[in-house]
Amino acid sequence: MAPGTLMSETKDLPNTTASKILPGRIKQQESALLHRSLHKAPLEVVSASGHYLTTADGRRILDSTCGAAVACLGHGNERVHAAILKQLNTVAYANSLIFTSTAPEELSRFLVDSTHGHMARAYILSSGSEAMETAMKLARQYFMEKSTPESQRINFIARRESYHGTTLGSLSMGGHVARRALFEPMLLKNVTRVSQCNAYRGMSGHENTESYVARLAQELDDEFQRIGPDTVCAFVAEPVVGAATGCVPAVEGYFRAMREVCDRYGALLILDEVMSGMGRCGTLHEWEQEEVVPDIQTMAKGLGGGFAPVAAVMLNHRIVDQFIKGSGIPSHGMTYQAHPVACAAALEVQRIVQEEDLLANVRKMGTLLGQLMHEQLDDLPYVGNVRGKGLFWGVEFVRDKVSKEPFDPTEGVGIGIHELALEEPFSLSLYPGAGSVDGRRGDHIMLAPAYNVTEAEVRHIVDLTAATIKKFFEAKDA
Repeated sequence: MAPGTLMSETKDLPNTTASKILPGRIKQQESALLHRSLHKAPLEVVSASGHYLTTADGRRILDSTCGAAVACLGHGNERVHAAILKQLNTVAYANSLIFTSTAPEELSRFLVDSTHGHMARAYILSSGSEAMETAMKLARQYFMEKSTPESQRINFIARRESYHGTTLGSLSMGGHVARRALFEPMLLKNVTRVSQCNAYRGMSGHENTESYVARLAQELDDEFQRIGPDTVCAFVAEPVVGAATGCVPAVEGYFRAMREVCDRYGALLILDEVMSGMGRCGTLHEWEQEEVVPDIQTMAKGLGGGFAPVAAVMLNHRIVDQFIKGSGIPSHGMTYQAHPVACAAALEVQRIVQEEDLLANVRKMGTLLGQLMHEQLDDLPYVGNVRGKGLFWGVEFVRDKVSKEPFDPTEGVGIGIHELALEEPFSLSLYPGAGSVDGRRGDHIMLAPAYNVTEAEVRHIVDLTAATIKKFFEAKDA
């Protein structure tokens, strides 16, 4: 799950354009909308088509990140527009407490079938944060539905430098220090954390992949023992960490080892694929590449491609069978769950991805994207690490390549590169982030192009990204 940039950390930075009112930006004093920042004036988008956004000042900005890794088909797809209009003319809303309709039934069937029999039911929602809240509640209920309820299972184990949403429950699950700070006294106390699987930051010089995984598995096992193994509901993790660290994939064998620890103590495995799933990393579900099936899975961004607010939770047979044997009533519900229009939009997006074989293009163009990024960025003095998978790539910036020392957060490196990229002659939208080292320090940017991106467009995106980074640090060092 991926929130907007931490503007609260950049509002006073003189070396970025964050504080300027530029042509094409909404003037805060004239707006009635509570924007993501009341110090930064947002650009006004007046139209969008394909991979480009047009702003009020006439700039044509290349959307190299699909917004927040959302617009997986780009903008303005006529097939999806037609599907939405057709649904609006059929039924726009039906109370899911009483009714169902074709679109949510067909979308859920598509999602379940896409797992080749591993998952059993889908729960359709409106946002990634809602999906994580739902996953947490259904995980707890699973243990309470047993013939001998395991009421002591109230704890969750997540990972540091993670992000799982912005509502109080999902924010409690996440480990991003800066985003939690203001609300820390209000957050749940039954979530503990272990280390991320981040080879660049976490693997020591004497370790290989196998020993690194073994150490992380032992750390998770130790945490089970520390808080009481029979009190743990679930271990929660992103297969490829998005906003919190900038596209960090797990090393080979990591999730198999984590699954073994969970199984040892009867806990569930929840995989958060809100940002990395639904094709972003080259397979519809990222866990297919890990050879691990979660008990509960969350998804959102690439599900509906930004054409409608839609998210989902999928449950495997273990969970659903227990619910059927028990009360048969998930103790959860939301007004807009299984919204017919959102479901129709998501279903058409997924049909296009399937019919046009776009996952093959994600894999092919993702390989090219990674190759070009390594070629153009690895040797730059302030680039510490280039990493990613599929069409989901990140760049971490460091003050010193040898020590991996990050920049001071007040320097605003990630947001500064993002702001510069928006300006001419670059006119490029990059996704910035902060806190990749410890929740406060560490700057990164992310690239997440649409699944139908071409080779020429990939090359252009990397050229612009490299040029922006070089220009930013030239100005910074001047």
